[in-house]
Amino acid sequence: MSDSATPATPVTFPPAFLWGAATSAYQIEGAVREDGRTPSIWDTFSHTPGKTAGGDTGDVAVDHYHRYRDDVALMADLNLQAYRFSVSWSRVQPTGRGPAVQRGLDFYRRLVDELLEKGIKPAVTLYHWDLPQELEDAGGWPERDTAYRFAEYAQIVGEALGDRVETWMTLNEPWCAAFLGYASGVHAPGRTEPAAALKAAHHLNLAHGLGTKALRTVMPVRNQISLSLNTSVVRPLNPGSPADLVAARKIDDLSGGIFHGPILHGAYPETLLEATSSVTDWSCIQDGDLDTIHQPIDALGLNYYTPTLVSAADPDDKGPRADGHGASEHSPWPAADDVAFHQSPGDQTEMGWSVDPTGLHELIMRYHREAPGLPLYITENGAAYDDKPDADGRVHDPERVSYLHGHLSAVRRAIADGADVRGYFLWSLMDNFEWAYGYEKRFGAVYVDYASQKRTPKSSALWYAKAAKAGELPDPEGV
Repeated sequence: MSDSATPATPVTFPPAFLWGAATSAYQIEGAVREDGRTPSIWDTFSHTPGKTAGGDTGDVAVDHYHRYRDDVALMADLNLQAYRFSVSWSRVQPTGRGPAVQRGLDFYRRLVDELLEKGIKPAVTLYHWDLPQELEDAGGWPERDTAYRFAEYAQIVGEALGDRVETWMTLNEPWCAAFLGYASGVHAPGRTEPAAALKAAHHLNLAHGLGTKALRTVMPVRNQISLSLNTSVVRPLNPGSPADLVAARKIDDLSGGIFHGPILHGAYPETLLEATSSVTDWSCIQDGDLDTIHQPIDALGLNYYTPTLVSAADPDDKGPRADGHGASEHSPWPAADDVAFHQSPGDQTEMGWSVDPTGLHELIMRYHREAPGLPLYITENGAAYDDKPDADGRVHDPERVSYLHGHLSAVRRAIADGADVRGYFLWSLMDNFEWAYGYEKRFGAVYVDYASQKRTPKSSALWYAKAAKAGELPDPEGV
């Protein structure tokens, strides 16, 4: 099948293809002071004036902590076969050290039980950016010790849930945690230290390796361990320009090679080490680290939203950096001030991100070649639009339906081209706290009225429910 498939020739998927949706703890749970939970870096960041749109916080979010049974019932109504959620580290281990708080773990036990009762496969992400504040106070991810604390935390959660949860992801988008958190400062903890960001990236890689080893000591061998990367699909503005090709390589190394190099191949790209030598000497890499990071994994999660278009920078151009990662005077790209970012062509989402399904196909095929034989999952893909209920209370979002149809068609095309893509997790199940954008951006397939917490499936949710049930893509005009 191709991206040009029409409703008369439906895009069909393999019978075992997994249809899911995804969320993260701080974006949906709320209950930030209940049952022993202590602040994470996102609690601190969102309560700092000027850091989030409207001063919004995740204190209540969409109150999933109290409404999870209704939310799981809604997932079942939407024919979801899998649900990817993250665990709040500070809910389980409030200081980031020591024994677990069983009340915190009990929430996730109840959630898993509810999912299994409804026939929905749980998929656990251990880290979706909410580091316990006490660990940040001790230095955060730029400190090596944080990776060892993560391994202890992974073992605790693995022991608690590993008998019932078979799908595990250590980290979600470590690029965002390292570079938006420690270089540009638009994400928690809001630091602007390029050398520290590169150290954070290495220690996140180390945490993945140590966490993978820890999980394997306490879980059945049948369980799958992976992580989710948001490697940029980087394109040169002028493919015939050597300078633009160098710029694209630099950003590709900083977004992808810095993670998949050591994780998949046991080494950082030499071009990365050379390009960043003005910022760090990489002395944070100790003997044995690369072997630890290079643990066998059972699958790889890929998150995709939009491609990245770059060129060599014009020294006279002092305009804003249009890389799609929030406004900051500080770049999330260490040692890349000689790179300019450009708006990719095409329609745009509410985030200002270009809609381009060919980028998802390109990403999948890249990792099909990068790691032959490794199963792939699309662990995030979706779009924000300015959704509003109509007079009858319905939420019609044809742009999102079109977005999903195009990107799922690209997934199916990649499968036809030989890629082993096993499933797709829509981002997001429902509207939620969108980090520094607060509640201004709605990525959900389910509309949430934040005042009443009422959930209303949008037309995209109904369309996706049909796709999940039939294993093929319905007419995008038919919902």
